[in-house]
Amino acid sequence: METLMPIGIAMTAGLLLSRLVKKLKLPAVTGYLIAGVLVGPYCLGALGNVLGLNWLGFVPLSVESYGVLCDVALGFIAFAIGDEFRISSLKKIGKQATVVGILQAIVATVVVDAALIGIHFLMPDKLPLESAIILGAVATATAPAATLMVVRQYKAKGKLTDMLLPVVAIDDAVGLVVFAISFGIAKSFASSSGMSIVSVLVEPLLEVICSLLLGIVLGVFFSMAEKYFKSNSKRLTLSITFVIMAVALSMLKFEICGVHIGFSSLLVCMMLATVFCNTCDFSEEIMGKTDKWTAPLFLLFFVISGAELQFDVFKDPVIIVIGLIYILTRALGKYYGAGWSARLTKCHPAIVKYLGITLFPQAGVALGMSAIVAADPVFAGTSVGIIVRNITLFAVLIYELVGPMLTKIALTKAGDITPRQVINIGEEDDE
Repeated sequence: METLMPIGIAMTAGLLLSRLVKKLKLPAVTGYLIAGVLVGPYCLGALGNVLGLNWLGFVPLSVESYGVLCDVALGFIAFAIGDEFRISSLKKIGKQATVVGILQAIVATVVVDAALIGIHFLMPDKLPLESAIILGAVATATAPAATLMVVRQYKAKGKLTDMLLPVVAIDDAVGLVVFAISFGIAKSFASSSGMSIVSVLVEPLLEVICSLLLGIVLGVFFSMAEKYFKSNSKRLTLSITFVIMAVALSMLKFEICGVHIGFSSLLVCMMLATVFCNTCDFSEEIMGKTDKWTAPLFLLFFVISGAELQFDVFKDPVIIVIGLIYILTRALGKYYGAGWSARLTKCHPAIVKYLGITLFPQAGVALGMSAIVAADPVFAGTSVGIIVRNITLFAVLIYELVGPMLTKIALTKAGDITPRQVINIGEEDDE
């Protein structure tokens, strides 16, 4: 009961808060995060301790307690990203979206890294170098759910919308690669064995390459295995099985001739889906059913993420300032990076001017990255893991409150949303 009741309470809180934030025109993930705060150690968890209700499940949630669920949720988040990389879709995207998607993500990382590493040298006791490096990689991620919500809600159509959706998909894929490299470098800095060219450059690159290769192999077997099952239920079960297996295999670690080889579960699962979607004729149907199955899992993951927010960290005004600097520099990196790359590829003026604003929202992938850092044996319980986790959660709450509104304004300014569409918004079906 002490294990299952907190899950039931967390999911109930998530569902209720999602209805509340919907009235405020905010994405559901915002409600899930707020629900996590409410069922966390500072609200419901504290109440349970005071009133002696822990036996009823009124206990703080944590990633450590439900680590398996969180690992699987992260795998499915990456799996969903891989679905965006169908060859048929990539041909339609063209050179412009590909170049813009890659360059704006890299610019955001460089800008955030430069600012936070500078702060580290000014105040090394407040912001570890490893946290600065990792947060720069987390800055790449954009929330596709929040962006899609605005596009669908207002039936946005136009040049900016056509560019936005593929750029968001490419952005997250680039973010996973950048994160794998940056995380590997950060771990080499924290390693007691000291830094070397092998640990800083070779091992992170090997992790990316090995992860992609493992994902390709699993994707081929996945596509072959699906053909032996005809019923949708068995095909769905096989999909879930392969994602869980991919997450499990990603935990393997090797050492060959002094070189440590590991895997990124995010990259493995993304490549698994990419290969499957391009080699299986009925992949779209299976991926659609998988998305529906994972809805409760994602809800629970986001609620648990919200419960991880440690308000003790924000007692230090410097940490709040660092969080605000992260939010500001990431926004600047996204805005100018998207504008510069769009101008470089000779995109429409509306894209050059407004694309960056639509890339501000941040949620699932960023939270997944921070969860990996917080749970990693090198950083678990350290200031590095705590700072990365809390600043990311803080930023996601701000971005998810402000981001969708700014996206709507940008699409309206670009002419992709007309006044009539805004007026008729109340006629949308309830989700």
